[in-house]
Amino acid sequence: MAIILNIETATPVCSVALFKDGELQALQELFIEKSHSNLLTVVIEQLMKNVGLEMNQLDAVAVSAGPGSYTGLRIGLSTAKGLCHALDIPLIAIDTLSAMVRTVAHTADRPNALYCPMLDARRMEVYCQLSEANGELLEKTQPKVLEDEINPFTEQLANRQIVFFGNGMPKCKDILQHENAVFLENITPSAKGVGLLAEEKYQNQQFESLAYFEPYYLKAFQGTKPKKRV
Repeated sequence: MAIILNIETATPVCSVALFKDGELQALQELFIEKSHSNLLTVVIEQLMKNVGLEMNQLDAVAVSAGPGSYTGLRIGLSTAKGLCHALDIPLIAIDTLSAMVRTVAHTADRPNALYCPMLDARRMEVYCQLSEANGELLEKTQPKVLEDEINPFTEQLANRQIVFFGNGMPKCKDILQHENAVFLENITPSAKGVGLLAEEKYQNQQFESLAYFEPYYLKAFQGTKPKKRV
């Protein structure tokens, strides 16, 4: 029976969930901008206290590995690695968009639809993937630019219903309009989705290297130069 702590920080939502033997035991989420660095460890400690477990009872830590915010992913992964190193337990990495699909498909009750999570990547670019309700990938996670009012999913929409969701979806909604397009509002990545996928990886011993694993950034970090003070 595995006890797995799950961390999601790929977007402004700071989310932590505890799963025991594949079942959700506790979930805490903060919808506060830039809360990851200051509050992630506090949320973890509070969650463990709420369920009456000690950190040394964990069997693994799973983390949302991207795509998403560069800073958010770094904070989530460094926290997960630190816990794994201190407790001598394995690290599990979960694709952020795949976790979103598992969460939404679990509750949307549209088994014949395709699922397309979208995360905002600035301007008219999104990170997205296309998959069956069971998680089988039809298009892997990738950056996609939606412009010129051309719907890139026209061929798939002609034959199947597609459920679009995520914080990148609203800015693309006009382009994606179709009779087979379904739009779900206010869907954000959650540690619950991470946990729904982590148990299988734990059982198959699909673990990551604490020394070498890096998040799925998909594109290079672009920083900004500080303004010169006069």
